[in-house]
Amino acid sequence: MRNSYRSKRKQLKKRQMIILSVLFGIILFLIMICVIISANNGSEQKNEETTSAPVEVETTAALPEKYIIDENVKVIKQDDLKAGCETYACTMLLNMLGFDLDEHTIADNYLNCQLVYMGEEDGGENYGPDLYSAFAGTAYGGWGVYAPSMAKSMNNYLKDQNSKLKAYNMENVPLEDLVDEYVSKGVPVMVWATTDMDEPYVFTTWIVNYVDENARTKLGDTFSWYMHEHCLVLIGYDNDNYYFADSTAGKISVFKKDLVKKRYEQMGQQSIVVK
Repeated sequence: MRNSYRSKRKQLKKRQMIILSVLFGIILFLIMICVIISANNGSEQKNEETTSAPVEVETTAALPEKYIIDENVKVIKQDDLKAGCETYACTMLLNMLGFDLDEHTIADNYLNCQLVYMGEEDGGENYGPDLYSAFAGTAYGGWGVYAPSMAKSMNNYLKDQNSKLKAYNMENVPLEDLVDEYVSKGVPVMVWATTDMDEPYVFTTWIVNYVDENARTKLGDTFSWYMHEHCLVLIGYDNDNYYFADSTAGKISVFKKDLVKKRYEQMGQQSIVVK
């Protein structure tokens, strides 16, 4: 009798264990299903997040047929600084950007001037700087300076003004790109061309006795200076012309695009942007 009771108890426990095992298996199975469903939902949500907001491609609006910067444009007549077209252009550009200075500020304090020593007429050698490195002579009487050295002078001025702006030497940038990127957005650009867009020609040469990191020659090489070299501020355009703040003319000058392009290229496609 007692043995029969014990046997029944064992069978009952066995059944309970089986039931518990089955229930545990069902619960585990349901948990796994929930995890899979949750993971799929998360993946779908993630995919929706990455694809629901397509990237908008900014389209470039066509440039207006004519645009001239007319705010704060004051052309300074080139009187006192006979060789200072670059200094006048720099001053006019900085004035347009809101800086209060005149042409003497740059000429007297910031130009890196290196004298040109002229030899005797009986065959003596001439000596002077690489214009990419320094101003040959002074703005009061000399030959001029090219964009890299002028940008350094301008940056020294901007630094003294605690300005975040910088002057950038924009080497070999086509005029069309300067217009598209800057002038059409109201940003004036200094460019090197020639006075009245006259044909440049080699007027004098000298042996280089001064260079810096921007030089295109080495000490002892020969450097040539071109007659009519001139620096202007590009402030506008239309279908046929470019518009400049022009110190030698003392006014806004207008020249044909093809002619400006030719002179600009002849002078090495030099320009400066302050931004």
